[in-house]
Amino acid sequence: MSEVVVDDLIEEEDTQKNKYLTFTLENEFYGIEIKYVIEIIGIQPISEIPELPEYIKGIINLRGKIIPVMDVRLRFKKEPLEYNDRTCIIVIQIEDISVGLIVDGVSEVIDIPDCQIVEPPEISKIKNKFIKGIGKVQDNVKLLLDCDKLLNHEDADSLSNI
Repeated sequence: MSEVVVDDLIEEEDTQKNKYLTFTLENEFYGIEIKYVIEIIGIQPISEIPELPEYIKGIINLRGKIIPVMDVRLRFKKEPLEYNDRTCIIVIQIEDISVGLIVDGVSEVIDIPDCQIVEPPEISKIKNKFIKGIGKVQDNVKLLLDCDKLLNHEDADSLSNI
């Protein structure tokens, strides 16, 4: 019986391999590995918590679970934008931490094979530590996020204390 469970897990991992949920911030397209995505919800009332970085907007109560929310636009030092009906919260989970990522809008789930992903240019590694790769999709590029660094880099450690 345990072999069936292991086979199911391997099959599930295979179906998620190379799949990315894409979203927009301004005119840029980003991608998050689908294996981290729990769900996508509309913008919700957010309770502010004092003394957190500006990009940590506060917490939401999602069916009884308290989840901190991060405005990805502010995390990337972009101009704030008023939330609208396209604004979404992508709830992701890394290890034991669930976090909501506020984005301008969700696009689609796409398949980006490893052969279509390149390393970010050296100059952008210094400037943007949250990008782990660049996906080439037809004539477009998708900036693929390193969720672990997004949540655990420097001042984001405050997320685990909420």
